[in-house]
Amino acid sequence: MSITPCRDARKAVRKVAENNWVFPTPDDDLLVLDLLIVAYLPNEKGIIMDRINYALEKIVYPKHKIRINVVYNTPVAIEPLETEIAELTSIHSHLRVIKVPGSTSKADNLNYFFTLDTGADVIAVYDCDHYPHPYGPRWAIERFMSNQNIDIVQGRCVVFNTKASFLAAMVAVEFDKIYAVSHPGRAATWGFGLFAGSNGYWRAPLLRELKMDGEMLTEDIDSSLRAVARGAHTVHDLNVVSYELAPTTMPAFWKQRLRWAQGWAQASLKHLILAINKPAYGKRNFTERFGLLSLLGIRELSYYFVSQYCCLVASIIILNFPKTAPALVRLLFFQYPVAYWLFII
Repeated sequence: MSITPCRDARKAVRKVAENNWVFPTPDDDLLVLDLLIVAYLPNEKGIIMDRINYALEKIVYPKHKIRINVVYNTPVAIEPLETEIAELTSIHSHLRVIKVPGSTSKADNLNYFFTLDTGADVIAVYDCDHYPHPYGPRWAIERFMSNQNIDIVQGRCVVFNTKASFLAAMVAVEFDKIYAVSHPGRAATWGFGLFAGSNGYWRAPLLRELKMDGEMLTEDIDSSLRAVARGAHTVHDLNVVSYELAPTTMPAFWKQRLRWAQGWAQASLKHLILAINKPAYGKRNFTERFGLLSLLGIRELSYYFVSQYCCLVASIIILNFPKTAPALVRLLFFQYPVAYWLFII
């Protein structure tokens, strides 16, 4: 099921290439796009100007149809950087810079922006470390134009700092598995997709209504599942590419993954009811329900079971480690304990 989205993405590229790289929708008919760059300035002060200039200069989308919005918070003034960012608005008419008062999180920044009446049809959310592919926004909007029932388009995130460390290279492999295989495959198999926090495009009315829940550790997954509860249709488009940074040190990696693990557990407990309850909007078939049960229930419990299996396997090996090669083969492949547990793991 994961191969079909890849095939569809290649087919879409081939079709545009055969048309001399002219997209199906005329520029004047495109949807109005608000592209958000969300930043916590103390952490991202070294990269934010680079990302803003990249978005302004490299993204290929009609300027009268797109607004680049820099939405940031900072506990203390950071000068002259903040002034330099603000001055860019006098040079680029499609740039808007918003310093969110009283914000302490990404959710606060986004929710503040959602209160503004910008007139956009679609809102794209990007973390500050991302480089959207120049044609990424166009591919996303073309997907909306092709099907009025699509509510969310989630793109593919690719790690670009693979040479920074072995850890970053491994994260890059993991991200390719997640964004090119798991997410599209899940959507094709179970009938629902997920917004992954960045490189995601929403129909503006839906996102303004749902907002972000600042109490959730992974507010992106929470908003995705609330969209599923609303019957929203999310697709994963492999042509909507964005390049991002991966953690390069173990402490940074641990901090990121600990938050993700806690956030997924929190979101799973909150939304597992979707597998059995009656939807407030539309219908939820058996396939989608089982997919939600698998994602929010079975997947979450599997980590705890795997921990127990590993301890059990380790105890068998430590207490009864074979002293000869035939005994090792017999333990691994012919005696039921280790063979069964390894199979289960």
